[in-house]
Amino acid sequence: MDGAVDLSGCGPGAGAGGMAGGPGSAVAGAFAGLVESGRLELPLPGAGRTWERWAVLAELAQEDLSLARLAEGHVDAVAILAELGAPAGRAGARWGVWAAQPPGPGLTARRDGRGWRLDGVKPYCSGASSVTDALVTAAAPDGSRLFAVSTRDLVPVPGTWAAAGMAASDTLDVRFDGIAAEPAGPPGRYTARPGFAHGGAGVAACWYGGARGVGRTLLAAAAARDVGPHALAHLGAVDIALHTARTMLQAAAAGIDADPGDRSGSGPLRALRVRALTEAAATEVLQRVGRALGAGPLCHDQAHARRVADLTVYLRQHHAERNLAELGQLLASNGTPW
Repeated sequence: MDGAVDLSGCGPGAGAGGMAGGPGSAVAGAFAGLVESGRLELPLPGAGRTWERWAVLAELAQEDLSLARLAEGHVDAVAILAELGAPAGRAGARWGVWAAQPPGPGLTARRDGRGWRLDGVKPYCSGASSVTDALVTAAAPDGSRLFAVSTRDLVPVPGTWAAAGMAASDTLDVRFDGIAAEPAGPPGRYTARPGFAHGGAGVAACWYGGARGVGRTLLAAAAARDVGPHALAHLGAVDIALHTARTMLQAAAAGIDADPGDRSGSGPLRALRVRALTEAAATEVLQRVGRALGAGPLCHDQAHARRVADLTVYLRQHHAERNLAELGQLLASNGTPW
């Protein structure tokens, strides 16, 4: 994708924050434009051009993390449907993937004479008012399943996203009341397929792009004026963190392309490593840019302040010590080349 993403004059669209002309409606309009233009028709993971796929997501995230979140969900859904051999849906459909399963009551699936129906409330549904279709996980009598649903009759729950960060991603809880659903693959297949790990690694490309956007503020300041030796030292450290994350992502993309079916079984280890390293690099960028420039950009640069808030929230898709413990358990069980 060439050039910055233009969020001005994007036309009407629903979104968190919801008023016409607000960031939510602008992002929703930009997302619809990306889908309609074909700019999100990206190479599938493992098809030999995975880094090209991730580079597009990173560039989107550098400009707007909420837009990148919607784009990442759409392209992930397309990849999931392709891997599961499920119908891709109608032309122009805007997809989301709603697979969060926090503690507490969730979504349940039941059979009736007309097929499958879904009931309950699904949390953390990005694009709740912006996507036309979604892939949704639900607890069925035969195990956890993935379903494809139209959002036409779904009811987003107002007020279920209180954060300023990622507010324009239209992420809300969504209520299901006997919603018709089509199963996408057999029970357990969603998480057991190789692409589950590939997609998990791909999310880190958005974190990297968002961190690149935050770092750009410090780079621009250092190019425009004398920021002093301490800020320059922070800029040098930001460069190392971003270069390290990019190198790791490129290596992970090459590994996926070399073994798309994950015959080696290294996919989960790869995904955990790249996510942890990218999260650490992005966290370092946030800290160093803040220490280098102080409160000024956070108070007077709206785009930078929103980017910092968005990235802070988005990074929490990495579950910190819980994910590191998963990585440690894999290493303890299987060993490691190092």
